[in-house]
Amino acid sequence: MSPAPEPGASTSADAYLPAHGNGGYRITRYELELDYRPGPGRLAGRALLKAVTQQALSAFSLDLGTFRIDGVLVNGKAARYTHSAGKLRIKPARALPSGSPFTVEVRYVGTPKPIRTVDWGDLGWELLSDGALVASQPVGAPSWFPCNDFVRDKATYRVEVTAPSPYTVVATGSLASKRVRGSTTTWVYELTPETPTYLVSVQIGHYAQIEHLGGPIPQRAAFPARLRASVEYDFARQPAMMAAFCGFFGPYPFDEYTVVITDDALDIPVEAHGLSTFGANHVDGRRGSERLIAHELAHQWFGNSLTLAGWRHIWLNEGFAKYAEWLWSEASGGPSAAVLAARYWAKMAALPQDVRIADPGMRRMFDERVYHRGALALHALRATLGDDLFFRLLREWTATYRGRDVTTEEFTALAQRHTSQPLDRFFTSWLREPKLPRL
Repeated sequence: MSPAPEPGASTSADAYLPAHGNGGYRITRYELELDYRPGPGRLAGRALLKAVTQQALSAFSLDLGTFRIDGVLVNGKAARYTHSAGKLRIKPARALPSGSPFTVEVRYVGTPKPIRTVDWGDLGWELLSDGALVASQPVGAPSWFPCNDFVRDKATYRVEVTAPSPYTVVATGSLASKRVRGSTTTWVYELTPETPTYLVSVQIGHYAQIEHLGGPIPQRAAFPARLRASVEYDFARQPAMMAAFCGFFGPYPFDEYTVVITDDALDIPVEAHGLSTFGANHVDGRRGSERLIAHELAHQWFGNSLTLAGWRHIWLNEGFAKYAEWLWSEASGGPSAAVLAARYWAKMAALPQDVRIADPGMRRMFDERVYHRGALALHALRATLGDDLFFRLLREWTATYRGRDVTTEEFTALAQRHTSQPLDRFFTSWLREPKLPRL
């Protein structure tokens, strides 16, 4: 018999994705011990979650994909549980009072399967031709560990992965230790900034590495050895890009940045905390994907340091990262942001005008119009404020809200403080009405 969760305990507060995430508590830390065997694709895990209740709970739930559960402990004592439809429902031996810290330990094993979605394809843990990657945005984290998969539930992480020694393991955070035992190697990563589950990643493959691409911020790369020459050329300007973005957006928000290039082709690159993943098809030895390198790097400010208070604010991630592409083009001698804005305004004008950028709806979260019209809104704001005030605004935005959840309303209020000119109508037309304004 399933335990009866408290009201709302199996749903989150996110209007777009209420089935992902859970109420009644928040998690403060994940400690994951994973053993991965690439041949059969088998993952055995022990997850220790440290949490605090926000209400009295006689039962609660976690998000978790299709694994066999070998046991659940709450505060060190065996707990009853059921597992179905992506929810691990847990009834502890004793009810948990409101405001109390507690721990959950889950042991599980199986072959990780991505979370299948209608609108975005398969998300989370994916098998490569030789290895694995994790690309979880927005709902893929339960494909590899039990979690509270809610965009506002942020925690610190310790991720320990044991894999055959020929494989390299790269994960979000800083490498804390590496131990070789027999034919396996255990890699331990610590991620101390509080981070939502979808921004935590693990990459496993036969990778060569570059320890430092250059610049004052440590920038690493992991890639198939056969692609070394192309990687060295295609990413050679990333340190200059980092310096330019620090000028535009303020100091880089983390201690380091890593790029991983898989040996497989990927539809699109994807960002995680302090880490971005590209496919072999994004490396051509001609810098053919440099705009994507800029896009993923910009997400470290917009999306990974400033995280979303809810998915309806997705333009604060994607519109800003898209505009960063245009800023890098301008800074590196390519077409100016004004030229690119005019080009993309014409493209957007030819598409249906039925998306409100500040609240596009769940199915249109990753619509290209959110990206491009978000960037166009920023360019229009730059033209309205002038370069000095505009870039001062961006630097204040990233400094004021570093490590915090953000909303569209907070950004528009901050922008208004930078000018005496009323901006209400400007933001209404660019962000809240479907019709594309004139540029």
